[in-house]
Amino acid sequence: MPAGQIRQTRFLFPLGTEHALAAAQSCQLVKAVPHANGQSRQRRRAEVQKAHVGFHRRHACGGEGMIRFYNGKLLSLSGGFEISDWEVWVEESMILYVGPAIGAHPPFEREIDLKGNLLMPGFKNAHAHSAMTFLRSYADDLPLQSWLFDKVFPLEAKLTPDDIYALTKLAILEYLKGGITSAFDMYYKRDAFAQASIDCGFRMVLCGALAAGDDWTVGEMDTIKFNNLHPLISYIPGIHAEYTANLDLLMFMKMLLDEYKMPFFTHNSETKREVEECIERHGLTPTQLFEENGLFEHGGGGFHCVWLDETDMDIFARRGLYAVTCPASNAKLASGIAPVSGFLRRKIPLAIGTDGPASNNALNMFREMYLAAVLQKLREEDAASCDAREILRAACSTGARAMRIDADCIAPGKLADLVVIDLHQANMQPEHNTVKNLVYSGSNTNVLLTMVNGKILYEDGVYHVGESPEDIIAHARAATERIINS
Repeated sequence: MPAGQIRQTRFLFPLGTEHALAAAQSCQLVKAVPHANGQSRQRRRAEVQKAHVGFHRRHACGGEGMIRFYNGKLLSLSGGFEISDWEVWVEESMILYVGPAIGAHPPFEREIDLKGNLLMPGFKNAHAHSAMTFLRSYADDLPLQSWLFDKVFPLEAKLTPDDIYALTKLAILEYLKGGITSAFDMYYKRDAFAQASIDCGFRMVLCGALAAGDDWTVGEMDTIKFNNLHPLISYIPGIHAEYTANLDLLMFMKMLLDEYKMPFFTHNSETKREVEECIERHGLTPTQLFEENGLFEHGGGGFHCVWLDETDMDIFARRGLYAVTCPASNAKLASGIAPVSGFLRRKIPLAIGTDGPASNNALNMFREMYLAAVLQKLREEDAASCDAREILRAACSTGARAMRIDADCIAPGKLADLVVIDLHQANMQPEHNTVKNLVYSGSNTNVLLTMVNGKILYEDGVYHVGESPEDIIAHARAATERIINS
């Protein structure tokens, strides 16, 4: 969502004073969440930490037996960008074998002849508001303030859990058609959102979106609940943005992050106005404010990151924070062009997101990759700026690491979140450089198959998500009509 619209009143005390200490001690973090069945805080903390050791490693609730991919090309992204003719075996939710064809092999449930097409890791949409599908093309080409306050916020207030469920499923159809195997999503009514993802078999990482007026104890409850709910669902704490927070909320977040040793994500420096108003309030940019308040002690990152200054980028580089760029949304809303080449020069980990369907309006990682690359050339007035290979890495590998999903490459033991790309279509020929073809000329029409957690959810125009696309679209349309007309 666009940033920099809501002004805050500075709190009377800065962090580090006796008043701040007293406020932190009186916070309800420890005593707000009941201990179900006498479960201790230490045990709950251990459960969440176990779910987030390094990456989420998900072994259950997936797969279709053993599947063999052969007779194709493999872009594993396990180190560089080399393409081999190796085959890949998948067992349940995991990749079992990557290597040359061998004479003797176990029986397979299915053997997929790639016919010279490309197998590669799926795209990871590292920032989204999936259920905003109901606002696609509803209020375009308006001034930002009018778009947000007159069109978006009033309709979002009408959303019900059933709406979120239906609208999320619509987004998942679009994700799968475009080879997206997971999304890092920030939105409301997360129970319905998570259930829609589970029912479709799609992998979702939910991001916290606390604001100053919320019940902050939800942040801890969601951390516990969604990291123990289902193998396809996980949760990373966060706030909506600096401009919807206050210093008390930042103190609470610090306690929550330290308690569970979790990273921190939020909308960050999306618009110039957001940064200017944060400096007016606190004398610091959003990144510097979060750093001063200790929110990056366990890692994390920011969504958009259009207006980071040199000091901000120093913090991102030193902390290893992930910068998630959303080029289509930032261009459409005239927010600016993020300094992606600067991130890469500083070795700041880069991921890519679509943002929401109301501000993009597509959920298309091919378009995001293209824009991320070419807009840097325009920004820096240098056609050699921003190697397309690094953009593909951001879309497939670094995004997975930002989301703490163990699917950053195709290797034994990794999650089987895979996509097959049709190399025989005209836009992928000739094959001078397949990686750059993917970034500069690839499209959703090249996606032949999308596998999530070892299960094929989309293949040759057919969805396997537990409900027909026609019904999903009808339910989403009915929800949209009710919201718009009520």
